[in-house]
Amino acid sequence: MGLSEMELVKRIGSIMLKAGTTLSSAESCTGGMVAMLLTSIPGSSEWFMGGVTAYSNVLKTGVLNVPASLIESEGAVSRDTAVAMAAGIRKLTGSDFSISVTGIAGPGGGSSEKPVGTVCMAVCSSRSVSAEMKMFTGDRDVVRRKAADYLLAKLYCLLEKEVN
Repeated sequence: MGLSEMELVKRIGSIMLKAGTTLSSAESCTGGMVAMLLTSIPGSSEWFMGGVTAYSNVLKTGVLNVPASLIESEGAVSRDTAVAMAAGIRKLTGSDFSISVTGIAGPGGGSSEKPVGTVCMAVCSSRSVSAEMKMFTGDRDVVRRKAADYLLAKLYCLLEKEVN
């Protein structure tokens, strides 16, 4: 895409504001970084409703209503968990769009099936749900930043498709 992080956030904000739509976020491995980036531009309170940093499974199940059985069967880092997190924050806030991210930023916590750098993300609206698993390389900070940037790019693409 070639857009800088701030240019991407500004474009997301512009689309959301112009359309009169709202956004919410549910984050785990990024620890609120996506919400921080979204709120770094003036006027974001017009369209960003807020977010939940659900780092523990207790918050994923208790606040975002991710089924415990899903986390038990698929793990906290899975496409289905990311979708459930996005659906949960969208329902909690009543937003038009929602995004979520859950992953293993490292340096520990990985396994042979889900190594460090495994990140699952979802983008949700009333019309569509998109989720994917990505592998990012680098140290903890790099994995978290790459995940946040990738999720924002996914959101921008969805907005371009559904709103513009």
